Amino acid sequence: MSSSSRRSRTRRAGSSLSSSSSSRSISEDQISELLSKLQALLPESQTRNGAHRGSAARVLQDTCSYIRSLHQEVDNLSETLAELLSSADVTSDQAAIIRSLLM
Repeated sequence: MSSSSRRSRTRRAGSSLSSSSSSRSISEDQISELLSKLQALLPESQTRNGAHRGSAARVLQDTCSYIRSLHQEVDNLSETLAELLSSADVTSDQAAIIRSLLM
């Protein structure tokens, strides 16, 4: 195989990679719009100092913190529910219904 044929294949592969990655790239306007939508999903208490516009890093940090707090809340509620189910006078049919609703 000649070196010119290898080079032409490399160029073609490189051009197909750049064209496919450019078709999947997101513009800065789209990123800003997505960050605004993400920030709108956060409760006001999660945004620092009530700021409506923050850096992308700040929005992502706030989002991660919020998701962690939601996970903690789910864990706490699961423990509370487990305690209630074990201590309450619940029939096995009622417990099965509750479990099916939680799944």
